[in-house]
Amino acid sequence: MKNIAVLGSSGSIGIQSLDIISKIKNLSIAALSVNKDIALLKKQIKIFKPKAVCVCSAADKEELKKWLSSQKLRIVVYDGAEGLKKIVTLSEIDMVLFAIVGSAALIPIISAINAGKDIALANKEALVTAGKEIMSLAAKKKVKVLPVDSEHSAIFQCLNGENKKQVKRLILTASGGALYKYKKDFSKITVEQALAHPTWKMGKKITIDSATLMNKGLEAIEASVLFNVAIDKIKIVIHPQSIAHSMVEYIDGSVIAQMSNPDMRLPIQYALTYPDRVEANIKPLNLCGISKLEFYEPDFKKFPCLSLAFEAAKIGQTMPAVLNAANETAVNAFLNKKIKFSDIAKIVEKTMRKHKIIKNCDIDDLIAADIWARNYAREIL
Repeated sequence: MKNIAVLGSSGSIGIQSLDIISKIKNLSIAALSVNKDIALLKKQIKIFKPKAVCVCSAADKEELKKWLSSQKLRIVVYDGAEGLKKIVTLSEIDMVLFAIVGSAALIPIISAINAGKDIALANKEALVTAGKEIMSLAAKKKVKVLPVDSEHSAIFQCLNGENKKQVKRLILTASGGALYKYKKDFSKITVEQALAHPTWKMGKKITIDSATLMNKGLEAIEASVLFNVAIDKIKIVIHPQSIAHSMVEYIDGSVIAQMSNPDMRLPIQYALTYPDRVEANIKPLNLCGISKLEFYEPDFKKFPCLSLAFEAAKIGQTMPAVLNAANETAVNAFLNKKIKFSDIAKIVEKTMRKHKIIKNCDIDDLIAADIWARNYAREIL
């Protein structure tokens, strides 16, 4: 039996993960965490009966403890950032699935790796902020870091059994988001328009990142550290059908792709059951029913966030952490209708230009850079 902690169980990835776990015999839930959706957490507790849960605040913790007492359920309740650090180290846990949005997952990921837990990672921001440090620690602790993002899962599968030294480049596919064909003034784009993704149903933050193409830039940085490939060997292509989830090109000219209908349950399940594959309740891919598969070059001028992400990756050191933190701050401001859509890239660029790079940085330096970038980005909103 593989006992799994799902952090971020109230989000899209978390909910789908619980559904998958409920249908696979040798998987079980050991722990859950949510940010604010206590009502949903109560329902999940009744179904899965975890050993422990973590909530955002002390007030939520007290409310939940009273409810658990009324239900005569003995479950340990943690709260806050310290609670996340503690819950991932529980002896009952074999794997932690990180479905938390943003760099808030960074410290819990490090805690889980130090505790020897395998990681299923649906959070890209932590690897963008401190990817080399995380992967180095995972190698030292002999811990698996298994990607849940569809693109990185695809690359992971395309690399399986191959000689990594014979990889020419990684090809990350992008749907283009809600605005790739948009030809009007980007400053007039509404939150609702940016959230109208044509293919995937995701959380708000990642959907906005998809609309700016920052998501693909963050994924390029993530792929670089996950698979130890230089950023200039990673190519982005726009693929509106979202059938080929990513590809690996080898030195002999072969290109291996992983294809399926767009359904996040597939990469989630693969990470949870790796190295095994099990049957999934997913619509099979009908190749004869696909009229066309299209691939286009991305427009870096129209979507400056993509250029900024590659620039940050090439600079390295603390710059990716700054890029990510400034972007999180700007996206949150846009979602709250405090800035225009076109301001997201401007805020990220201004923050990057202001930052003084810290060389030979450690985790503390990266966290400090993250905090500085958030504060500076808020100042210039």
